[in-house]
Amino acid sequence: MTSDSGAPWLVVGLGNPGPGYAANRHNVGFMVADLLAGRMGGSFKRAAKAQAQVLEGRFGAPGPASRRVVLVKPASYMNLSGGPVSALRDFYKVPLERVLAVHDELDIDYGTLRLKLGGGDNGHNGLKSMTKAMGPDYHRVRFGIGRPPGRMQVADFVLKDFSSVERKELDYFVDRAADAVESLVADGLERAQSSYNS
Repeated sequence: MTSDSGAPWLVVGLGNPGPGYAANRHNVGFMVADLLAGRMGGSFKRAAKAQAQVLEGRFGAPGPASRRVVLVKPASYMNLSGGPVSALRDFYKVPLERVLAVHDELDIDYGTLRLKLGGGDNGHNGLKSMTKAMGPDYHRVRFGIGRPPGRMQVADFVLKDFSSVERKELDYFVDRAADAVESLVADGLERAQSSYNS
């Protein structure tokens, strides 16, 4: 494992700010970011340079294999995430391939993970905003939330809290997504995909 010199990773949990949204399906990116912050032993602080909450730290045990990370929760609404993320990327001089977005994904079964580099936004307003601001070639950890039941509109579904049945496994799935983020940053995309692209 090489030592981590140069730019940090910018790990972005996508969600909407405020307690009314906290338990929504659309906020699973924030849930993963909060868990990672706990693992890093720190807490989010208001960024001076952007409309976001940030935590600077490291993934991994102290030593040459640990990785510098800036953990980000945009304080704008989901569809405006690109502005704060782009500003922080410029401030920390992070190359686009070291930007990682954690987000909910409709087209994957609940709790399933897919890790990838680049691609479309699949109608996700947070990704759409990030791609518009920076281009599409950043990493994604896609957290499956499944499709809405019956005739429920997508917008209503993603802004609803996880169901009582889903909540029984939610902590486990969020924990696994946090593991996947750490693996991608430490080991690279291919190794992380082979472990977590279930």
